[in-house]
This record gives sequence, structure tokens and C-alpha cells, in this order.
Amino acid sequence: MIIEIKIPTPGESITEVELGKWLVDDGSIVSKNEEVAEIESDKATLTLVAPETGKISFKVEEGVTVAVGELACTIDTDAAGEVALDPPVAAQPKAEPETIKTEASTEKTSSADQRRIKTTAVAREIMEEHHLSVDDIIQGLQRIGKKEVEAVINQPTSTQKMESAPKNLFSRDESREKMSMLRRKLSQRLVAVKNETAMLTTFNEVDMSPIMEIRKQFQNKFIEKHGLKLGFMSFFTKAVATAMQFHPAINSMIDGEEILTPQFVDVGIAVQTPKGLMVPIVRNAESKSIPAIELEIKELAEKARSKKISVEELTGGTFTITNGGTFGSLLSTPIINPPQSAILGMHNIVDRPMAVDGQVVIRPMMYLALSYDHRIIDGKDSVGFLVKVKSLLEKPQLLLTDGKLPEELLLEL
Repeated sequence: MIIEIKIPTPGESITEVELGKWLVDDGSIVSKNEEVAEIESDKATLTLVAPETGKISFKVEEGVTVAVGELACTIDTDAAGEVALDPPVAAQPKAEPETIKTEASTEKTSSADQRRIKTTAVAREIMEEHHLSVDDIIQGLQRIGKKEVEAVINQPTSTQKMESAPKNLFSRDESREKMSMLRRKLSQRLVAVKNETAMLTTFNEVDMSPIMEIRKQFQNKFIEKHGLKLGFMSFFTKAVATAMQFHPAINSMIDGEEILTPQFVDVGIAVQTPKGLMVPIVRNAESKSIPAIELEIKELAEKARSKKISVEELTGGTFTITNGGTFGSLLSTPIINPPQSAILGMHNIVDRPMAVDGQVVIRPMMYLALSYDHRIIDGKDSVGFLVKVKSLLEKPQLLLTDGKLPEELLLEL
């Protein structure tokens, strides 16, 4: 039976994609639910999955732009029975099994490992020809292909390494690769922002001691109850969503000759992936708790990095947070994510001497940067918003009262 795999629809407005990379060899036997290719749109990188086990045949080359619905490859399910993916123990040669000795003098047969790890038909043929076991290739792989086996075969021996000429210390070599569709679209959007907005950046700093103390005191209980670690991003997401109530202009955007101000806060969290920057959306952040936001951020980030995220989860957003501090950035001016009008930049936490109540003390400080479109956001709102975010982070208990002091609630102010 021949199964056709066609290019899926990544999103409602997307009509064509680019077949970025084949993850298997043409003509190889693929397993059911195995990822066989990466397809790239201007918003995300997704994967094609084999619906059944069989022999794959490519119909599109790498790097080619194809229309949604076009045939990408076929799978011949009848060819799957030609080679057993997991050969029975009786089919193994009667040679003495290899052993691996640990410090405790325990032994583990590599033949047992080989039965647990899937290998392609081509890989097994080459392994048998060169008398290689799974341990010779690499330990821990879930699937071994032709490329992995050939990498071991072509690896120079220790003698060859010693006899080889010393590496040239001065090189004029260059590498060249085609930009992905996602990277091309991202570059176009960044240039457009610089040319089409009146972008300014205002700065402040926040004492992270209170949040760090909360994480230190309640981290174990949080993990025990919610099953994940408590990070910083959920506090920042909740803080900006709360601060929007006092400065709604930050949540606005230009729509033609009108200013659109949503009554909800959908926060985009910038996530760095191997294919480029993606911004999954935490919707209605103003109505969600810290644990709910933390869990959603974790799930969205994992889906983005594993190419499982949908275009819908990347679409929309009224505000964005980006954290350059994870890479060691001390200070930066983030670029607005259109059609949004503002973006908050987090940075590295550094111990610095601060004046507190007339005394010099060491506090873990973080610089904050708010880039905004000055066409619709005035300096008063931009500065006031960042000051409000700072106060909410330095007094996290205010997040329970929508940013108001308990005394203000008491007096109904």
C-alpha cells in the first residue's frame, strides 16, 4: 500500500512553505510516528511525521518552496515487512557477546542494548559488514542511521591521528548556507520596525531580592505541588499584565487611523530556538495565576524548541517580554514586535552596591528596558508603566491585590 504525505496547512493565512530538511534517507525504512522532515513557514518550523511504517520515497528536494497540499513523499507499507526492525535473539550470531565493565565490576552485554535500539536496514547491513556493534556506534541513541555508522567507520584511528599533519592555525575557509524562511521573514520585520515606528527606550532597575527569597523559601513546595520549578518569567508576565490596568496605552496598537486597545493582555514570551526567535503567546495573562502562567510558559517553550508548536500559538499578542539575561546581557534596547507598541527587556541579575535607608548594601539588581512606539505612547505612560512593573516586582504581594496597596482597598480608593 502506498501512502501519500502531503504538505500540511501550518496556519489559515499560509499558502506555501519551504521543505527545510529531510531527517531520514531517501529509500530508507521509517517507523510509524517517526519525524521524517522539517517544513518551514514564515512563522515557525514544523515537522512531517510518518503515519505508518514503510519505505519512504522523496518527491520534493530540500530547500524548495512548495504549496500547501502538495505531495512531499510517499511511504510503501508493503516494504516494511522486508526487514524486521527488531531481529529476534535467535537471528544473532553465536559469537561471544561483548561486555562493558563498570567500576563496580558489573557486566552488560551490548547485544541486549542492540535489541532495544532501532536501527535502519541500511545501518545494520553496514554494521555487519564492518563487524560493528551498537556500542561501537554510540550509546544511548534511540535510532541509528546510515550517517552515524559511517561516521564511526571513517573516524581516524589513534595512529592516524598521530601521523596526520598539524592543523593549519590560519584559515581562509568560508561556509555558506541558505537563510530559512523563518529567518528571512524575521529580518524583514525587524527592518520594517526600525523604518516604520518612532521607537524609543526607557530604562529602570529592579531589586530582585523579594522574588529570589520567595523562590528560595517555597521552591520545594512549588515543585511538589505543581511539578515544575518556579522561575522569574511568570512574575514578570503577571506584573506587566497587572501594570496594564494603570497604563492601558502600553497595551494598544495602531490599526489604520485608529488606536486599538484590547481589554485583555496576551503576553508573547520570546524563545530562542535553533531555527531562530519565536514568540509563543500566553493569553489572558491578567486572569491567570503565577503557577498557571509558569506551566503555560514551560509547555509553549518546549513545543517551540521541539518544533511542535502551532501557528495559532504564535499568532497575536498585545505585548512581548524578552530575556537577554539568560545569555548574560547586562543591558539592551529590545525591538518592538509589530503590530504591538511596546516590549519589555529583562537582563542579567548582578549583585551591586545600593543605598538603602542611608546604608550601602549589596542587592541582586536587574536592569529593565522598555522599548515603545512614541507615536501612540507618551513618555509619561512609558516611564510610569516601567515604574509600576518595578514596584510590583519589589513587592510581589501587590500582585494579589491588582497592584493596589491593602490600605487603598480598605479605604476603597
